[in-house]
Amino acid sequence: MTASHTLPLTVIGGYLGAGKTTLVNHLLRHADGLRLAVLVNEFGALPIDEDLIDARDEDMISIAGGCVCCSYGNDLMLALMKLADLDPAPDHVLLEASGVAIPGAIAASVSLLQAYRLDGILVLANAETIEEQAADPYVGDTITRQLADADLVVLNKTDLVSDANRQQVVQWFADTHAGLEVIAAQHGILPREVLLDSYLSRRTSALSTTHQNATQFQSQAIDVGHQVDAEMLAEALSDQALGLVRAKGFVAGTSGTTQAIQVVGRRWSVTEAPANASTGLVVIGLNSFIDLAAVHRAVNSARV
Repeated sequence: MTASHTLPLTVIGGYLGAGKTTLVNHLLRHADGLRLAVLVNEFGALPIDEDLIDARDEDMISIAGGCVCCSYGNDLMLALMKLADLDPAPDHVLLEASGVAIPGAIAASVSLLQAYRLDGILVLANAETIEEQAADPYVGDTITRQLADADLVVLNKTDLVSDANRQQVVQWFADTHAGLEVIAAQHGILPREVLLDSYLSRRTSALSTTHQNATQFQSQAIDVGHQVDAEMLAEALSDQALGLVRAKGFVAGTSGTTQAIQVVGRRWSVTEAPANASTGLVVIGLNSFIDLAAVHRAVNSARV
């Protein structure tokens, strides 16, 4: 299986009560034709909204719109291989980690399977309780390790705290987890293009404006009409100073082939592009922080 045909997989982590269930159900409810597959340790850990369910059997739930939810119990690798063999195959896999799991360890297991490409690690944090949990002598180490593995932190349940408290939590992240991209959310609702690159592939002109909190983001398409050092460009776009949360596109690489660039938070990758892919980039960032001039400089600096 070539890099351009691997299944993108997103690990969704976070401590108990952070809102992972709500976020996953929201994505399923608004899949918009994308075939999502959700993997959970056991069905009881992720209650799928009943009105989404078409049918269920011992280890799989069929969901309206072509999505599925599977449990993997103690055999994650076998479940992943079964998912990759589905016909039709899913467009994107969501792996919901348990509240006490370390998402980086799960991601390391996924990297052993050639059928998959890690799209990123999203870690949800409860704005009301994250500071207290991180300081707790019993669970604090788990919280810290989960956050350290994140490519993007979704600071959820911000509607339950005051603006002053939200700013305090954001500052706490800046002080204790420098370099982490933190995006605020209510009820786990964010533009789908921010959460999953499969949506970004489908919408290259604008964000999903129907979703709550869409106005805090800005997206822009950037023409890349010259050869570039793709790895140099991808790494530059992952620099937090540019204010990007996502970037994806195709560029003419130094080898003369077209290469795919994918950036989520501080994670970046360069892979073989699909046949006949048109060059260009789409970038998404927070309105208050995105530096489009710096993005253009990065594109020009990578020119060869």
